[in-house]
Amino acid sequence: MTTQRTAPFKKQLLAQRASLLAQLSSLRDNEGRVEASAEHFAPAQDSTAQVSTARELELTLDARESIELDMVDAALRRIEDGSYGLCIDCGAEIPAARLDAAPEASRCIACQEKTEKPQ
Repeated sequence: MTTQRTAPFKKQLLAQRASLLAQLSSLRDNEGRVEASAEHFAPAQDSTAQVSTARELELTLDARESIELDMVDAALRRIEDGSYGLCIDCGAEIPAARLDAAPEASRCIACQEKTEKPQ
């Protein structure tokens, strides 16, 4: 894929990366998510179950945001090395519509479905 074709995707990925970093930063506030959650959910009126559920949610969101950030960074590396838009499994070109919907996509739909299919 040419630089001209990847430029809009790179711009979108950089914006997505900045947004994810801002979300992670604001939630962590320069400390671990668990510690931030403990402080946030410390009020005595919350039940132990509520606090536990809220902490689990915070940890899950952190993990998901971190995975998404890794995917965005990998897509940016593929743009730089010239392999962006090609499936990492079969080498086929990933349709532009898929990249428009998910610019961090690293696989064509067929390979992604194989990856997600339970064994």
